[in-house]
Amino acid sequence: MGLYKNMLEEPVSRLALREALTVAPNTSIREAVLLMREKRLGCVIAIDADRKPLGIFTEAMLRHLLAENPSGVDEPVESHMAQQFAWVTDQDPVVTVLEAMQAKNYRFVCVCSEAGQVIGLTGQKGLMEYIAEHFPQQVMTQNLGSRTPGETREGA
Repeated sequence: MGLYKNMLEEPVSRLALREALTVAPNTSIREAVLLMREKRLGCVIAIDADRKPLGIFTEAMLRHLLAENPSGVDEPVESHMAQQFAWVTDQDPVVTVLEAMQAKNYRFVCVCSEAGQVIGLTGQKGLMEYIAEHFPQQVMTQNLGSRTPGETREGA
């Protein structure tokens, strides 16, 4: 099968999903950012008591907030989160992730169960890994800090 055909037929659950960082809507932005920093992820999803997504708060929103109102970091996430954001179900075709990202230039897509509960996160990285799986000979992967064979380090 070709890549695009696979994207039309394979479910989002086929992607390597990241852990979705979830917070209560009344969590302070400061706490949310500390969590984002600890987990090295660029967003948190505000959820209700049933784990259904209410909104998203991203690094870009933090930059905007800090430029306009630095003391706003002590306000709740719900006061600055986007209530309109990209989400798909784990049974939607992979192509819906790409379409959701392209629609508004989103980096992150929230993945929900059929019942609407947050189960993970995907986006640019998830799609790139999926594409790389289809072209293993063309995609060179290398661990950070490793050298290619025969490469020597210059200098002292």
